[in-house]
Amino acid sequence: MTEPRVRLYSRAGCHLCDEARLVIERVCVELGETYDEVDIDADPETQARFTDEVPVTFVDGRQHDFWRVDETRLRRALGS
Repeated sequence: MTEPRVRLYSRAGCHLCDEARLVIERVCVELGETYDEVDIDADPETQARFTDEVPVTFVDGRQHDFWRVDETRLRRALGS
């Protein structure tokens, strides 16, 4: 199985994470891409790295956005 191109770092109870997830889901479905999601609070190192920036979005292994996901920018990063 191929690694998802998009990764969302999030935490429970984060309204910005909920908004980011909706944008990522919509774009990935439309473009036939996959994404996964990592709960930053499940790992102390990840929590320390991203605690003030969630949600954080990575595309192809590189940080793309934090706090908000710009749909147009995400589409561009995915080659659409």
